[in-house]
Amino acid sequence: MKQYASGLLTLLVIFFTACSTNPVQQTPKDIEKDSTGAKPVVKDTALNLASILAKPEVPVLCYHHIRNFSSSQSESMKSYSVTPAAFASQMKALSDSGYQTILPDQLYDYLVHDKSLPAKPVMITFDDTDEEQFSIGSKELDKYGFKGVYFIMTIAINRPRYMSTEQIKLLSDSGNEIAAHTWDHHMVTKYVGAQWDTQMIRPRVKLEGITGKPVRYFAYPFGLWNREAIPEIKARNYDLAFILSTKRDSLNPLHTIRRMIVPGTWSTPGMMKAMRTTFNKAS
Repeated sequence: MKQYASGLLTLLVIFFTACSTNPVQQTPKDIEKDSTGAKPVVKDTALNLASILAKPEVPVLCYHHIRNFSSSQSESMKSYSVTPAAFASQMKALSDSGYQTILPDQLYDYLVHDKSLPAKPVMITFDDTDEEQFSIGSKELDKYGFKGVYFIMTIAINRPRYMSTEQIKLLSDSGNEIAAHTWDHHMVTKYVGAQWDTQMIRPRVKLEGITGKPVRYFAYPFGLWNREAIPEIKARNYDLAFILSTKRDSLNPLHTIRRMIVPGTWSTPGMMKAMRTTFNKAS
């Protein structure tokens, strides 16, 4: 555990660290049964890859802090925070515009199995386990029958200003998705050896113990990924992995699902316009 002695420092750093992506290339997969016959998995074929890439991308929004901030605070804090009033306004605008939230199971089935989605789908995601995502975020979602995806950094559970075990369980029981965001937010580009299991299997075991449900989805810390990461993530049975900002990788669209961070500097109309523009771009 020596290599993780910096875990507590990481909790402070992540509030102010920008996220970016590093596109890479790997081999695509298509549909076949796994060895148990219980779940469809992916097999290498260009045909299925082309089918996935041809589908319109679903808007996926990413939130971190939901709290008030002053004009004197750092640009990083503004980039990763929205005020409670702004968040409430954005959720109302989505609902008023006819958007319906979807969860990762639905996105996977849409991409891989050609299942249908609502006419105006959107996915709302939260990173890093902040407590206000439960006390403020989920309450706003509930007003409109929305469900969210909570990417949990498990080292933070039950710490001050982070979600408790009980809150995570309540979110899951209410129909939200609990997903993995590593143990202590170390970026995947730095993992070696046993660190892959520490950062990807350990959180899964922890979260499944809390919710009693499978954990099949993952978000990269800082949105960073590389050539070595994707086969490691696939080997640990994560069906989808979520990046940030930049376009999905053309050879690994299931493990580079694009998201858009919503900064605190945007108005609600600005957020809606940015969402439409971002996800209407060609892949």
